[in-house]
Amino acid sequence: MGFTLDKIVPWGRSYHEYVNMFALGEADLQHRILGCGDGPASFNAQLTERGGDVVSLDPIYAFGRAQIQTRIAETYPVVMAQTFKNQDNFVWDSITSVEQLGQIRMSAMALFLADFEAGQQAGRYVTGELPSLPFPDQSFGLALSSHFLFLYSDHLSAEFHIQALLDMLRVAKEVRVFPLLSLNGSPSPHLPIVKAKLAEQGFNSEERRVDYEFQRGGNTLWVLKPS
Repeated sequence: MGFTLDKIVPWGRSYHEYVNMFALGEADLQHRILGCGDGPASFNAQLTERGGDVVSLDPIYAFGRAQIQTRIAETYPVVMAQTFKNQDNFVWDSITSVEQLGQIRMSAMALFLADFEAGQQAGRYVTGELPSLPFPDQSFGLALSSHFLFLYSDHLSAEFHIQALLDMLRVAKEVRVFPLLSLNGSPSPHLPIVKAKLAEQGFNSEERRVDYEFQRGGNTLWVLKPS
C-alpha cells in the first residue's frame, strides 16, 4: 500500500529544502513570497532572518504555540513509523536514515516554533487555507505549495486543486508546486485534469527537474504563469 495518512498533518521542512525543492535562485528570493500550507516549516523564519519578505498561510496558525507544539509531538511518531515501514520509497542520500530525518524535521519545526509568535504579530503567519486566499490580486511575486497540493490527492479533489491554483495565480505572478506525487509515491491522478483545465484558462505551465529527491521519483517541480 505504501505511505498513507488518514489526515493532513503538520510536518515542516527547512529553508534549504525549500530552496532546493523550488529551485529558488537569488532573484527568486528577492520577491515577496507566499507559502500556502507551510505549516510548521522553518522557511519563513530562516528567510526573514536573511532579509527576505515572506508570508505563510495555514489553518494551524489559528492555534497557539503550545497547541501546535503538542500537535507536532503527536504527529512525529506516526510519520516516523510510516517512514520506517516504507523506507524503500525514499532516497537516503543527503538524509541517510530515518533517525536523521526525524532530527532534521524536528530541528526545522523548532525554528518555526521559536519564531511563530513574533512572526504572527508581524503578519508573517496568517490563518487561512486554500482554495480561498485572503490577499489582494497580484500582491506576491511568487506563491509556493510544498507537500500539500497533489501529495494529498486521496484527501483533496481535482476541483479543489484547480480552484486552489487559480487563486494562487490570482495573488501571485508565478506559482510553484512540489512534489507532483501522491503520498503513496505514484503520480497524482489529478495532475492531467488540472493541467488541462489551467491550460484552457490560458496559463502556461512547465515541469522542471530539481536537485532534490527524498520521496523516490519526487524530483519534479511544476511552474505556472499567466500566458
